[in-house]
Amino acid sequence: MVASMPTLKVFTDLQTSPELIDWLRESIAPHQLLLPANPGGSILADVPTDPLMQEADIVVGQPRVDAVLSSEKLKWLQVSTAGFTRYDTPEFRAAMKERGIPVTNSSHVYDDACAEHVFAFMLANARQLPRGLKTRCANGTEEWTALRRDSRLLQEQSLLIVGYGAIAERLIDLLEPFRMKITAMRRTPRGDEKVAIVTPDQVAGAMGEADHVINILPDNAESSRWFNAERFGQMKQGAIFHNIGRGTTVNQEDLVAALKSGQLGAAWLDVTDPEPLPDDHVLWTCETCYITPHTAGGQFGEAKVLIRHFLENFERYQKGEKLVNRVM
Repeated sequence: MVASMPTLKVFTDLQTSPELIDWLRESIAPHQLLLPANPGGSILADVPTDPLMQEADIVVGQPRVDAVLSSEKLKWLQVSTAGFTRYDTPEFRAAMKERGIPVTNSSHVYDDACAEHVFAFMLANARQLPRGLKTRCANGTEEWTALRRDSRLLQEQSLLIVGYGAIAERLIDLLEPFRMKITAMRRTPRGDEKVAIVTPDQVAGAMGEADHVINILPDNAESSRWFNAERFGQMKQGAIFHNIGRGTTVNQEDLVAALKSGQLGAAWLDVTDPEPLPDDHVLWTCETCYITPHTAGGQFGEAKVLIRHFLENFERYQKGEKLVNRVM
């Protein structure tokens, strides 16, 4: 007979409706839900640590790094975003490993949304939607003919994905009917990837063949300004650059130069550095640069999906099973 698990205390700083918080509370019962007394205005806000967090066995959200490190009772941290930059340091990783604390993120919540967002970027560019939506040209005119002529098909175009993970896999599934030639860069290939893989020292050749280059790199010391003048220069002239990774992975001055010289045909960005870009930033002057305000992961009912993701992992945790989206 398996002994029942003692009552756990779950702390969350998720900001959502009272109804969803009640659902979370009811779903984890008989375990106890702890809420901050003074939640911040943003999950990334640098607010003081709530004392209740120090009583928690499990934390769901975006707690301060120092609060996690100082907690004596913490047994598991689930980050409520796909990105976990603030925790992705050698010191934090070492501390979690030494204390045996698993760290998971919520990347499965955002995989589909991010993949569909960049897929929409690709279709919008191929079908010349920015131009088409702005014009009222008459059938048969020179402008109308040019718009039709410049509209392309994704079929049999080539694509390089820089940063292979769950979002890349979902995008590859979405693109299957288009018969695209897809390659992806991964620092350490595992052998179970869905497409051909190149390593960073092999990526220049793949850059030169791709009609589309999609950046899904995370924000860390190795990826900072990874896309720079040298790498833009390695791309096929007229290639389309898409970024749904992190703005810090791109040297934006070099991106501007590549757009204005015609080396790149267009850039579609969901992330920039900083966010939002100042009104006078030079990227706004590039006619072939299209920017959405870091909304790629957004979706209807996002908070409910996020809580459901935690609850599924919570069930796994109680059963001693492998946690989903474990990053440490």
